[in-house]
Parts: sequence; structure tokens; C-alpha cells
Amino acid sequence: MDNRLYVAYGSNLNVEQMKYRCPTAKVYGKGMLQGYRLLFKGSLGNAYLTIEQKIGEEVPVIIWGIGPKDELSLDRYEGYPSFYYKENLEVELETGEAVEAMVYIMTSLRTRLSLPSKAYYEAVKEGYESFGFDIKFIEEALKLSKGSGFHG
Repeated sequence: MDNRLYVAYGSNLNVEQMKYRCPTAKVYGKGMLQGYRLLFKGSLGNAYLTIEQKIGEEVPVIIWGIGPKDELSLDRYEGYPSFYYKENLEVELETGEAVEAMVYIMTSLRTRLSLPSKAYYEAVKEGYESFGFDIKFIEEALKLSKGSGFHG
């Protein structure tokens, strides 16, 4: 298996987490995933980000170049294939380049909108800030996923 491109939109925007989880991963580019929005899904105080199709919406993403061992590590972290499944999507980078990259999307088994833990939210927020993304995207996901506040 060769290296591949991976779309990160949640806690894997956090560079420190990615260094630990996927030591050979390198940032390939920054872009927007068109036609999707963010949502927090899971159980109360234990919800995680996912994306769902929504015309007219967009999600800021980082594209990582990952090796086979990185992908296996991500598969374990994301609970693939029972918690998240993989899909290949086209992403337009800020450079104008369009790339096809693998993304994890939450399975229908965990469809309940809910709130994340404060620790998870802070890890995502740190990633957003480090790449210069507007945190309005994750704030909107919080509102859509049952208001604001944290549990857990």
C-alpha cells in the first residue's frame, strides 16, 4: 500500500495529536470540503465530529499525507469500520489544486446528535486555531448538536 491523502476535520487537525498517532504524517495542504457540514454525534458528553452532506455548506480541512502504518493507527483511533467508515472525496485546496483524499465519516449506528466533552472540543479548537480556521464552524456544529455547554 502506498502513501495516500487523508482529510482531517476534527481532532486530527491537532498537530500534537497527529505527531503522536501518525508519526510519519505530513501536512499536504489546506482547503474547504464543499457540500458538507460538521455535526457532533454520539452519547451525551462523548460525542465526536462527523460530516454530512449539505448543499451550500462547507467544512475547513487539512489534507495529510499518510503512510500505511499511519492509516492503520487512524483506523484503530476512528473505530473503523464500526464507528467510522471511509470514503474518498474530492477537496479543493487553497492553492486551487483538487485532490482526492480519504475521509472518515461516522456510521449510521451512532446518529444521535449530542455534545462533546470539553477536552475533545478543546483539542478540535486548538487544531482550528493552529491552522487559522474560523472557529464559527465548530461553534455552529455545537448549536446544531443541541445548543452549547459541555458535559463529562
